[in-house]
Amino acid sequence: MSDLHAKKETAALASIAASAAITVGKLVAGVMSGSLALMSEAGHAAVDTGATILTWLAVRASNKPADDEHHYGHGKYESLAALVETGLLFALTAFVVIEATHRLMSNAVAVEPKAIAFVVLVASIVIDAVRWRSLNRIAKETRSDALAADALHFSSDLVASVLVLIGITLTYFGYPQADAFAAFGVAAFVAIAGYRLGRRTVDALLDTAPEGVAERLRAAVEAVPGVVRVDFLRLRPAGAHVIGEIGIGVARTLPMERVARISEIATEAIKREAPEADLVLTTTPLALDDESALERVLLVAARQRLAIHHVTVQEIDGRRSISLDLEIDGRMTLGVAHDVATRLEAAVRDELGDDVEVETHIEPLETRELAGHDASPDLSGRIAAELAAHAASGGLVADVHNVRVRSTDAGLVVNYHCRVDPALTVTLVHDAVDDVDRRLKSARDDVCRVVGHAEPVRPA
Repeated sequence: MSDLHAKKETAALASIAASAAITVGKLVAGVMSGSLALMSEAGHAAVDTGATILTWLAVRASNKPADDEHHYGHGKYESLAALVETGLLFALTAFVVIEATHRLMSNAVAVEPKAIAFVVLVASIVIDAVRWRSLNRIAKETRSDALAADALHFSSDLVASVLVLIGITLTYFGYPQADAFAAFGVAAFVAIAGYRLGRRTVDALLDTAPEGVAERLRAAVEAVPGVVRVDFLRLRPAGAHVIGEIGIGVARTLPMERVARISEIATEAIKREAPEADLVLTTTPLALDDESALERVLLVAARQRLAIHHVTVQEIDGRRSISLDLEIDGRMTLGVAHDVATRLEAAVRDELGDDVEVETHIEPLETRELAGHDASPDLSGRIAAELAAHAASGGLVADVHNVRVRSTDAGLVVNYHCRVDPALTVTLVHDAVDDVDRRLKSARDDVCRVVGHAEPVRPA
């Protein structure tokens, strides 16, 4: 059992003991003095005792975890208990009003204020004040609707007891009708307490969103970088918790890892703003107005899990033309590969418009896994020297280093690093490195693959 739930149960049990003691004291004093107001308060206290017992049972039940029949937990038990308490309060109000009216119309009932009545009322006021402050604090700490209802009961008891004390005092000084009027006052405060409790209970049972929470959560999520908009936000109370769902829109061009991180940050923002909230967050990819044609083509290919490169976008006489290289498994037949390319072209037209011209160049994608071993130091040294010579002849590539040569069944696989002026464009650097690779392969029939990695020239 958590510390907070233990506090809730302890507070509920203490409320039962306090309500029972107040009920007995007021009933005895009311019978001895004949005060309707005091007996009405005894009835009110008896209702409160039953309500606190319901509260204790509801608090125990609400802590049960979710199961196959209650997917959202058992928090509504507290609301159900509060609904029963509301009905009891209104029933008591009706009884007190009827009896007080009867006493005003008939002078047959005599009220004899006794010392015990004053003692009981003062003691009741003290107990109500202590329990109200304690329950109000714990209800806020644990966010318990049932304990908040209990605190409301004790606060109304306090005010009602003060009214009864005033009525008894006026009766003692020769105003016998004051007791009946005090009873009306008690009925009024009981009705007010019942209305406030009933309104809160009905809101909880009708899944009314907590006031102000939706606005705070929406603002917190919209402030998260990467969230384009909040599509929907649905909240409903469940005991001490708020459950629901929220949907956010994100740019569809973002990678999955970035979308997942945005979702995590949004969830953290929700917890900071409302720790009691437990929301299911969903994301919706959105097409933004600032997406380029290149981004949209890459997105189409990514959806079909196809590798493309060398995408060229042209505007020719008001018509858009797209050309690209499509990498296909080299072992695939041309007929199957052409079908893949046709589906990609159709998807690009669906994305950019039927009047878009789309051309694909099919290239083989190497999918083999080549087993091999490091070449001899002598062979690696000769190839490193050849790479350096080819780089020097081109003029842009320098400092060939970290050369690794591996022997495989398909031939030699050569990997190396080199340095290039960092101010050059990627296109120029790629062409320069690619030229070195081609020169080496042309000079050596035993090389099947060359991979050059360009790095910026280090500052002097």
